[in-house]
Amino acid sequence: MNTRVPMKSREPVKTRVQWAVAHGLPRGVLRIAARRGDLQGRLVRAGAGGAEDVWGVIEEVRAAGPLHRSGLAWMTADHAVVREVLTSRDFRGGLPRAEQGLLVRLNEWSAGQVLHPVRPPSLLATEPPDHTRYRRLVTKVFTNRAVERLRGRTEQIAAELLDRLAEELDGGRPADLVESYCAQLPVTVICEILGVPPQDRPRVLELGAAAAASLDLGLSWREFRTVDSALREFDTWLSGHLAQLRTYPGEDLMSHLVQARDEGGALTEAELKATAGLVLVAGFETTVNLLGNGVALLCEHPDQLEQLRERPDLWPNAVEEVLRLDPPVMLTGRTAETDTTVAGVAIHRGAVITTILAGANRDPKVFADSTRFDVARESAREHVSFSAGRHHCLGASLARMEGEVGLRALFDRFPELRLAPGASRRRTRILRGYERLPVLLAASADARRTVTR
Repeated sequence: MNTRVPMKSREPVKTRVQWAVAHGLPRGVLRIAARRGDLQGRLVRAGAGGAEDVWGVIEEVRAAGPLHRSGLAWMTADHAVVREVLTSRDFRGGLPRAEQGLLVRLNEWSAGQVLHPVRPPSLLATEPPDHTRYRRLVTKVFTNRAVERLRGRTEQIAAELLDRLAEELDGGRPADLVESYCAQLPVTVICEILGVPPQDRPRVLELGAAAAASLDLGLSWREFRTVDSALREFDTWLSGHLAQLRTYPGEDLMSHLVQARDEGGALTEAELKATAGLVLVAGFETTVNLLGNGVALLCEHPDQLEQLRERPDLWPNAVEEVLRLDPPVMLTGRTAETDTTVAGVAIHRGAVITTILAGANRDPKVFADSTRFDVARESAREHVSFSAGRHHCLGASLARMEGEVGLRALFDRFPELRLAPGASRRRTRILRGYERLPVLLAASADARRTVTR
């Protein structure tokens, strides 16, 4: 997919400051910390494709205790502590508040009004009482029932994409499953959720792919400019699109959200844009990763795939196990709103705790034989891959449905699908997925289990 976004040769000062504060400085600090052996720096570096095994670093964090103080932040891979922090009213999502330092104030000054998935009024970055009103209105539209109504259309989209994939695989040639299927399925569904007219979809698909990295940390200057330009263009497009939906509402979920109101009124223009942006950015990259990680795990464990063929009722649980063992989001952070205590340790206001979701999902106190892939695991749904508490992922039901439909349709259509050489992970620090995942239709000498773990 072509994700190039036009860029100006000379960037505004605020744009350069925004990159320096939000990405350039953290990138440098984390690199130095990693060289000094700091576990936070090493974890982020390993997640970005460093020489270290990310799972090995996570186990070092676990061995350091339920709550470890690195030189940069507190860290935890303990399932109980992760849940405690994510559900506690003593911690908030998003970035630290402006009063907590000059760099934070510079970040807010340079950010401007362009929508971003980790800045207010995004649901990821708002807190009660605004969060309560905002989420209540959104959840009135994005219900489990509404998602299930999308299942039939998702199955149809998957079938159409698999028809095209069959042509790519014809003759025994490998095809990149990320580009041909894992990315195309969720972003097409998202366009239908947002009510994007057919003529606008190619550009929105391109913008979604370009902006997905906005959830990551430590972007290079080039990556940041691509993301920033895509978010600005999507913001401009959204203004016209929302005006169109107000005048000519459709049956899509975004049209319903535009019309939604309760005793507190309707969502503001900024809140509607933030919701659409969150659906596009967070709903795209994470589901791409879920599908790619699931394909790799199932191809690497043919015994589990055979169990799914014998018991297709296990497909929903198989998706939970994929989410547990190889989650699309590795970690998230929380900032203490007040002096508090976690795991018997005093935490001061303004302190940051990195909750390692991937580590909590492999906590042996919760998951027996925690590194084993087991599609029938009874406790699989105890994972925290969708976070927890008031910031539990709004799109969890949608991701689960797309994961089940997408993986089941793929392996039903191509039961002898095999991994081919050349798979590579994305060099992202927070998100975890595949950049390339070549596959073949039949086993061959070249179709070995060559996926980078």
